[in-house]
Amino acid sequence: MSISTDDRYNTLEKSIKKLGYDKSSLIEILHSAQETFGYLGIDTLKFIASRLKLPYSKVYGVATFYNYFRLKPKGKHNVVVCLGTACYIKGSNKILENIERRYGIKAGETTSDEALSVLTARCFGSCSLAPVIVCDDVIKPKITLESSTREIEEMIK
Repeated sequence: MSISTDDRYNTLEKSIKKLGYDKSSLIEILHSAQETFGYLGIDTLKFIASRLKLPYSKVYGVATFYNYFRLKPKGKHNVVVCLGTACYIKGSNKILENIERRYGIKAGETTSDEALSVLTARCFGSCSLAPVIVCDDVIKPKITLESSTREIEEMIK
C-alpha cells in the first residue's frame, strides 16, 4: 500500500495541519502517528519529517529515544515480563530467557507471524505476587517457567 492510497496518511496529515506544521509538535505528532498506524514505520517517519521540514535523522532520533514509541508492529498478543527487583529475585529473568528461547525472539520483538510480542517492564507494583507477567493486559501472578509457557500458549490459541 502506498502513501497516496493509504487513508491513514490523510488522518495523520490532518493532525499535523491542526498543529500548524510546527516542528515543536514532533512528539505529539509521533503519538498521533503511532495511534493511527499502531507503530512508527520508516515511511511514516519520513512522511512526518517531510511535512515538518525536519531531517529524517531528527525524527528517527526522537522516535528511538522514547520507550513509548514502537518502530515495529506489535503482535496480536503481548506478554510483558516484570524485571523489577522482587520479580527478578524470584526468577523473572529466567522466565524471560525461556520465553525468548521458546519463541525465537528477544524482548522488544515480535514473532514473524506477528502472533506474539515480548516486552519487559521495570515494575507493575505487584511485588507480593512476584514473579509476574502480563498476558494481554491480564496480570499472571507467581509465575513459573512451566506456567509462563502454559499461559502464553493459552493466550495465543
